[in-house]
Amino acid sequence: MEILKGQNIQLAYDEKIVIDEIDFSINKGEVVSIIGTNGCGKSTLLKAIARVLNCKKGEIYLENSKIQDIKNKDFSKKLAFVSQNNEIPEDITVYDFIMYGRIPHKKWYEIYNEEDRNIVEWAIKICHLEKFRERKVMSLSGGERQKVWISMVLAQKTEILLLDEPTTYLDICHQFEIMELVKMLNRELGITIIMVLHDINQAAQYSDKIIVLKNGKKFKEGKPMEILNPQLIKDVYRVDSVMEIENNIPYFKLKGIINN
Repeated sequence: MEILKGQNIQLAYDEKIVIDEIDFSINKGEVVSIIGTNGCGKSTLLKAIARVLNCKKGEIYLENSKIQDIKNKDFSKKLAFVSQNNEIPEDITVYDFIMYGRIPHKKWYEIYNEEDRNIVEWAIKICHLEKFRERKVMSLSGGERQKVWISMVLAQKTEILLLDEPTTYLDICHQFEIMELVKMLNRELGITIIMVLHDINQAAQYSDKIIVLKNGKKFKEGKPMEILNPQLIKDVYRVDSVMEIENNIPYFKLKGIINN
């Protein structure tokens, strides 16, 4: 069942067009990765879906409603966004920060209740943050802070999670931990996940569908085994590669840069 779609999307910063004439369709329960070179518009497209950036042309729909027509609080109950540049107050604890995820479910005069506390405890447990609950968020490592952000948006109880480069700047261990968490959230909780990734092999391993962008346009869209191959890597990234397949998942070894 389709949960998100974009029609003839054009996105721009001032007069500079970054995304032009893109259509996309995302089904409920899918894991979708957006890949491409730096500056091709990956994060910009994610920001548009999250309503951080308005479309210059075209429309994005959430369950058949234009996203701009959905009330802020209702939108926050449906979709959560973890960006690259997350800002966290210096003195806030993990527990208190995760409690922020309950704000969309409260009226301005309501205080947190037992249901809110139970949901926060659930989100902490899902992300294995029990031992950090009283720690200041800013005292944690990058990978631990990323899990705190994901835990906070889990507390929002949304159906859709947007992740902008969730493994950037993380070591291999934390990258694996975050990607396995993403897989679990999708498979066990049924959350639809849309993420921007730089690592092609991560995208191939963890995605149901991949959207490939090139120069602000959609270059390819489909299942990893259907669209990923050495020719695509050459066309998009200007890199020669060798593809291996294991458990029906393509894996790429990079050989060298194409200079012409």
